[in-house]
Amino acid sequence: MKNKKIINTVSATILALFALLTLFLSSSVIFDWFGIRAKEGNYVLFIVWTNFMSSILYLIAVFGFLKNKKGTFWALIVALGILIIAFIALLVYVNNGGIHEAKTIKAMVFRMLVTLSFSLIAFFSIKQNSTIN
Repeated sequence: MKNKKIINTVSATILALFALLTLFLSSSVIFDWFGIRAKEGNYVLFIVWTNFMSSILYLIAVFGFLKNKKGTFWALIVALGILIIAFIALLVYVNNGGIHEAKTIKAMVFRMLVTLSFSLIAFFSIKQNSTIN
């Protein structure tokens, strides 16, 4: 029991850092804060919005990890689903000659793997018969 609490706390901390970084970077491109939009090169706006939405779901999952809520798993699965759909759309966009950065594809694969990893941690570390509230 104590090990699961430690796992949840460490997971929440790492995910919070990842979520806040994602929120900052994606909102900076969307709202052009600090001139970051120009530095990003050929960004794909729907991917930036996907990352923004994912960061919100990550923050919900952070709360879930801290409060031991089974909804944590579902928040992360929804984020993963959104990322997968956006990645498929990105591949279609790229195959149709869409302008993009190569780092975008690598970053999306990384983000999907991170989200999948945290989903699995949530599934195995949070008691599945706990309440959603």
